[in-house]
Amino acid sequence: MSAVIAVLLGVVVLAGVVHDTARLITPFESRCPPLARLRGRRAALEATERWTTGLLLHGRITPADYRSRMSRLAHGERHPGPTRHPRHPRHPSTPRGDRHG
Repeated sequence: MSAVIAVLLGVVVLAGVVHDTARLITPFESRCPPLARLRGRRAALEATERWTTGLLLHGRITPADYRSRMSRLAHGERHPGPTRHPRHPRHPSTPRGDRHG
């Protein structure tokens, strides 16, 4: 009885090795990301959406900035980019970059 179990386990291991080898050799490997990576990407988008909503509710961004950020999030951008603070808009003659030089 134990010999039959050992033979079955050996066949299963051998089948796994053959399957993995064939999968690595063939050019038709699936290009879809694993589900865990998709869940992580979706969670990051949801966290950014919550953060953006919080910024709007606390008056840190304008409704127009909120709409543009949400539009970029809807297109899959996780980092919607910086926007100007509504209380401190940048004057066109001010150079970009550091405020003090």
